[in-house]
Amino acid sequence: MIKVGDVLVSDDIAETEFVCHLEKCKGACCVEGDLGAPLADDELETMRMIQERVKPYLTSAGNDAIAAQGPYILDEDGDYSTPTIAGKECAYAHYDERGVLKCGIEQAYLDGQIDFRKPISCHLYPIRITKKKDLEAVNYHQWSICSAACSYGKSLQVPLYKFLKDPLVRKYGEGWYAELVEKIEAKKKKPSG
Repeated sequence: MIKVGDVLVSDDIAETEFVCHLEKCKGACCVEGDLGAPLADDELETMRMIQERVKPYLTSAGNDAIAAQGPYILDEDGDYSTPTIAGKECAYAHYDERGVLKCGIEQAYLDGQIDFRKPISCHLYPIRITKKKDLEAVNYHQWSICSAACSYGKSLQVPLYKFLKDPLVRKYGEGWYAELVEKIEAKKKKPSG
């Protein structure tokens, strides 16, 4: 583990090579799983505020799911997440012309319609953050649907922390990220044993 401020970072973040390969996985992380994308409490108001501008980027089924469930749901564990379509794909997702599931929120952001890129849990994926008393734990969520991303990352020799630089900076700031890189580089130079 690497400690940066009040954040514990799993060694997997430094050691795992990973680059999303949407051509292979088709955006499966937006479909698979039990619930929609986890939402932070400070994202809830934003999710309410962006609804009208995001609607044109969603499927009719997605818009129907949001109309029925709301812009987010409270799950049985007391956590907030995005609503889903019939318990499957995220209501905010849409398929592009190649059959790849993409984020309608992010497309609205890229088109300059909103200033919120997407929920931080989506931006950071496959990193998952859990709170532990006064600390946060940053862990790699290893999942078979991302095997192509692992192979692709290995072929390009891109570690997860570099692939996810932008969302890590968004979450924790430039200074925190610089310290993380410094500690990872120092750990690599240290002789083992």
